Amino acid sequence: MPELLYFTDILGLKVYDLKGRRIGRIQDVALVPLIDPVRVDRYLVGGGWAWLTIRHDQVNTISLDGVHLCDEVLTPYHEDEYMLRIARDLLDQQIIDVNGRKVVRVNDVTFDVVKDRTSGNDVLQVLEVDIGVRSIVRRILQGWLPRRLVRRLLAPIRPKSIRWEFCNIVEPDPQRRLRLNLDYLKLENLHPADLADIVEDLSPDERSAVIEALDSEVAADALSEVDPKLQVSILESLDTETAADIVEEMAPDTAANVMAELEEETSEEILEEMDAEPKTEVEDLLEFEEDTAGGMMNTEYVALPDGATVEDALAVVRDNEDLLEILNTLFLTDAEGRLTGAVPVGRLLVAEAAAPVKGLVTSTLLSVSVDEKQDRVTALFDKYNVLTLPVVDREGKLAGAITADDVITVLRHQ
Repeated sequence: MPELLYFTDILGLKVYDLKGRRIGRIQDVALVPLIDPVRVDRYLVGGGWAWLTIRHDQVNTISLDGVHLCDEVLTPYHEDEYMLRIARDLLDQQIIDVNGRKVVRVNDVTFDVVKDRTSGNDVLQVLEVDIGVRSIVRRILQGWLPRRLVRRLLAPIRPKSIRWEFCNIVEPDPQRRLRLNLDYLKLENLHPADLADIVEDLSPDERSAVIEALDSEVAADALSEVDPKLQVSILESLDTETAADIVEEMAPDTAANVMAELEEETSEEILEEMDAEPKTEVEDLLEFEEDTAGGMMNTEYVALPDGATVEDALAVVRDNEDLLEILNTLFLTDAEGRLTGAVPVGRLLVAEAAAPVKGLVTSTLLSVSVDEKQDRVTALFDKYNVLTLPVVDREGKLAGAITADDVITVLRHQ
């Protein structure tokens, strides 16, 4: 089994020439991902006032006892844009751990020491990035205790790491941030609330990068769960077309809320890029004050003529599959669109197909006007334990619906 070395082991290791004389200590090691994504290509040695560069093929052996060279022709260190340095570019960088559903920090890096097939010399290959408690303690103890003693002390602590093959260096990023290779595929399978937590933990640039890489529907679901101030910040950081695609996929009420917080010029630019139907829905909602029922309501609801049958209602439910997660009530309207009743979806399942839906309406029809204040709306939800509350305009026509989720969001933000 190959020997394992941690970057904290390597940092400060003594480097010896062919005669066993010490010429300096390791200050950093670097990969050149375009040449080899796992092999350490260069060792940077601090030799007094200057740093020297050691190529991978100039190393004979590397262990906890030091680095022994097989070639002493060293060159001064020069910055290389293709070089990925462990201490400078990877340590303390944030990555997304989709299994843990959170953002984690790189505390250390684990290497395999393998033999080169041609020369038989030692070669370092990156194995894992370490993110657990053990790697934190290892860094704290670095330089205070002998390396072998530190290993013995930390042996009982379970390691936590992410294998290097699941990581990827984003070359266009000037800071060469570390990313998970499969992050966007796995991120899209996370619950929107978990994804929102991850996004909130990232830096502003990283938030934008993650949101842009996601499917627009997934991005919209996640952004809907993000703190309102961050919603605005993220949308403002995106190009107009991408922002419009995401806003189109949001629930109209959520989209209207975030658009209302944007700079007017930015909001207008995004609206111009949106398709006609979602654009109209958002613009209509923007006409209402945020602290009113009209500002809280959603225009995604299902209404039926009050003469419909149960069979008609079930057909409409099937046609609105995209609303199934939030659909718990159907509304009945007359020929002029005025609200006449509300029917819990569950009642349809125990009724005869030919039965009129009107016979299943709840005994007390609760509704609020578009101008009703937010406090009154939340009070009604609390008093009557309703899941959905219809909103009507001044003529009594159905304008939208407020769900318990909407009320919870309002209370949370208060």
